[in-house]
Amino acid sequence: MNRKDFTKLLGLGAVALHSFPSMAFNHQKIDPLELIGKGNPTVFGNGFSIRKEAYDAFVKMRAAAAKEGIDIHVVSSYRNYAHQNRIWERKYKRFTKQGLSPINAIKKIITYSTIPGTSRHHWGTDIDIIDKNSSYSGDVLVPKKFHGDGPFCKLREWLEQHANTYDFHIVYTDDAHRKGFKYEPWHYSYAPLSIPMLKEYQKLDIKAMLQAEKLMGSEHFNETFINSYIKENILDINPELLS
Repeated sequence: MNRKDFTKLLGLGAVALHSFPSMAFNHQKIDPLELIGKGNPTVFGNGFSIRKEAYDAFVKMRAAAAKEGIDIHVVSSYRNYAHQNRIWERKYKRFTKQGLSPINAIKKIITYSTIPGTSRHHWGTDIDIIDKNSSYSGDVLVPKKFHGDGPFCKLREWLEQHANTYDFHIVYTDDAHRKGFKYEPWHYSYAPLSIPMLKEYQKLDIKAMLQAEKLMGSEHFNETFINSYIKENILDINPELLS
């Protein structure tokens, strides 16, 4: 699908650019394709990639944490559509090979991973972080390692007290009433950019996009599933990132 056809599909017509609030984006226009991981955003970072304003705030937050003996290390940041699709396909193949039906494989994937084109990591505003000063092994992005005697407990406690000072907010909280993706104490979003980006994202025709993309298992993306996914996985997040 070429760029022209894709922008039409998203309901953008011939005009493919929208202006975000000037305070957040310094009067720059953002290509809507950047919202779904198919654009070319300008990103910064050494070993990770996020937008300049988010990067500047992160550097300040990392420096403050370092004074407390915490080395904030980014393990995941900007991802384009192709990267997210590789994650999706790897998990879909693994789960179906293990014997899960396609729909159950999809349900298992979206406990933590997003459908390509719907990831907040497409925006260059979100990061997954750990404390590199801690001693750890194996998978790092698991909740138990951020609680109790887990290696990243000190990081979590520091973030809960100080991250908002630098405009970073946890996305998927441990609120028992929240639906969608499971609790992720490692996933933080730079609110001054991600809030307006989410508002613009909601203007896109997400249903049409998901139904048009030929993803593994996408034949099971019926209207009920898509509506639920948008409501629970995309929008049921930390309220601080909705206003």
